[in-house]
Formats: sequence, C-alpha cells, structure tokens
Amino acid sequence: MSLAQGRPYLAIPGPSVMPEEVLRAMHRSSPNIYEGALVDMVRGMVPDLKYVAQTEGRVAIYICNGHGAWEAALANVVGEGDTVLVPATGRFGFGWADMANGLGVETQIIDFGLKTPLDPDRVAEALRADTDRRIKAVLATHVDTATSLRNDLAALRRAMDETGHPALLMADCVASLGCEEFRMDAWGVDVMVTGSQKGLMVPPGLGFVFFNDRAAARRAEMKRVSRYWDWVPRSEPEFFYQFFGGTAPTHHLYGLRAALDLIREEGLDAIWSRHARLARAIWAAADVWGSAGPLTLNIADPAVRSHAVTALRLGAPHGARLREWTANSAGVTLGIGLGMSEPDDPSGTGFFRFGHMGHVNAHMILGLLGVVEAGLQALDVPHGRGGVAAAAEIIGGGTPVLLNRAAAGGIPAE
Repeated sequence: MSLAQGRPYLAIPGPSVMPEEVLRAMHRSSPNIYEGALVDMVRGMVPDLKYVAQTEGRVAIYICNGHGAWEAALANVVGEGDTVLVPATGRFGFGWADMANGLGVETQIIDFGLKTPLDPDRVAEALRADTDRRIKAVLATHVDTATSLRNDLAALRRAMDETGHPALLMADCVASLGCEEFRMDAWGVDVMVTGSQKGLMVPPGLGFVFFNDRAAARRAEMKRVSRYWDWVPRSEPEFFYQFFGGTAPTHHLYGLRAALDLIREEGLDAIWSRHARLARAIWAAADVWGSAGPLTLNIADPAVRSHAVTALRLGAPHGARLREWTANSAGVTLGIGLGMSEPDDPSGTGFFRFGHMGHVNAHMILGLLGVVEAGLQALDVPHGRGGVAAAAEIIGGGTPVLLNRAAAGGIPAE
C-alpha cells in the first residue's frame, strides 16, 4: 500500500515549491509585449529586485538558468587570456570555473574540499602573489547547492581589500538569494548572479546579474561582449525589448511580480529568520537520527551550514533506498547527492539533500522530517528515535533566531 496519493511535496534544492499566488499570476493569456501594463510592471520590479539583493547597483535580466547567469557575468568582465581565481567549496565552484574556461579564461582554483568553507587568507595570499595583476576577478560561491556549505563573503571582501588587489568579487547566490542573509553593497560584492527557481519561487528560466560601478567600469574596458550577454542595454534599456535581448519571458515575469510582492510583504529580516529556524529544526532532527545510526550532516559546523539546503550522508545503499521510499510510499521527493561520493560509493547513492528554500514553512518541514523518520523505520535503518520531536522543540521554542549582523548596513531589510 502506498500513502503517496494526494499533493506531492518536492523537497529538492530547486526548483523550489511555487506559491499559489505565483501560479495564479502566470495562468493568463499572452499580453502585449510592446506597450502598456507589462512594460510598466517590469520597470516597477527593478527596485524590488535590488531590494532583495540589498544593492543600489544595477540588474540585468536574462532568459536562462543559473549557468547562463554565470556566463553572462563572466562575458561582461573577463575575456580570453584573462585569469580568474576560484575558491571552490563544492561542485558549483568548479562549474563556474569550467564556464570561464569555455570562454578562454584561465582559472586558478583553490580547492577547499566538500566540507570546509573557503579561507579568505589563502585567497589573499594568491592575490598578493599575482604581482602582474592578471587575476581580474574572484569567483566565490555563497552557498554551494551540492555540499550545503555557506561561505563568508564579507570576510572574503575584507581580505581582498587588505591586499590592495583590484580584482572584482563575484558571487554565486543561486541557492542563497531570498533565503540567506545577503547584503551586496555592505559586503562589497561587485557582481552577483542568481536564478529564479529557488529563493525567488518562480519556475526555472530567468537569470539575474547584479553589478556595481566597479564592475561597470570593467565592462567599459572590454574589447568585445556578445550582443546577447551584454548587460548594458539590459540594465539601461532605451526600448522594452532590450531588457531581455528580444521577446519578453512574459509569464515568468508575472510570476516574479507575485513573488516579489510576497517577499516585500514578509520582509527580508523575517524571511532570513524563518529559513534559519527551519534549518535548525532539520539539523536537530538529523543530530538525533545520527546519534544511533549512520546518518551524518555533510557540514559539521552549524555556523557554515546553509539555511536553504542540507546535504546528508546515510551510506550506500541506504540513501537511495530512503529516497525511493519517501517518493513512492509517502509522496515526498528528496534531492539526490550531487557531486558527492566515497571510495565504496563512487556514484554517491549514499548521499541525499533536503531543499528548504523560498516558499516553505513549519508544517512542510515537520511533514518532511516525519516522512524521513518513517522511512528510516520502514527500511530498518539504524537511527536515534525522536528526531521530529527535537525539530518541534526548535520550531515551537519561541527563541529568536539571531542573524549575523557584523557586516550589516547599507540598505535596510525592512
């Protein structure tokens, strides 16, 4: 017998669950793309996008996913023969580096492994060694969706500034924007990329590149930028079609408008706190399960764990069996282990991930954890009992979740 009938729950780290408001906004006929309400709506969204990024800089919107946003950002500030420095903390750091290689850009990679954050001092050391100033940018991942590790971008900026090196700081916030505390201007990030399908709660298909005056000055020095990726007309359009390099992604835009309304209504401080508390509830459950069994969190230090995605190890073949059971028997889809493996598990079947980003609340997380606990029981996987109860204590405890305000400032989170 299956208990999976009814509404399924996609608990993967993106695409995230879409709010009903977003779905309803998108369910309409095609609009006029040349003038009228759509044009006014899009121009009105730009300040709200900048609010989510906490920046007074500019934003370019692309019809693409996060990989497209990677390439768009690179194409505007580095060219063939230039060099970028990549402090990699998981699959997506290497992915952005590979994108740069495809553009003829040389990459210097500092591999920090899959369990530890980047060390700003090692990045600073590499910049000091670059006496010829060949490194044009540092490509840092705020949250790696595969490892669930969160990096301290403000600390990285401070270390870069101490070297006096002119390299831009570029941040991948695909998995973090709208979920984790992020302050582009206050933290000194020059370029930031993200996508629509995670914290912004819209289907995959929109990519965003935010940039400041330093990055704009670098763009002005470029000998050539492809017409489609050029962020100048997109961020300063004379005509509406220039926002998107052609026909507007109309229904994604309607969904984005609804999502930005929800974000404004809740406020970034509340959003960040909600994600932090729900993440702590997940960690509490995992700690209990792992107290008498093989389950472990990939990131040992809670201070550098993502509040949007959690990577876990159960060991082969338990991880794959658990994912199969939760999907087929209970209607909950867990994320696969991405870019993770062990000597006795080269395909990474012992790993899995929880996505808890965007449109997610207490009953969704408690339901997710209840299903996982039931799966561990059904599959006779050794585990500590009472994980859901531990999560409920976090959710019902009422203790405020304190965010890191050390580098806060600039645009208020309202």
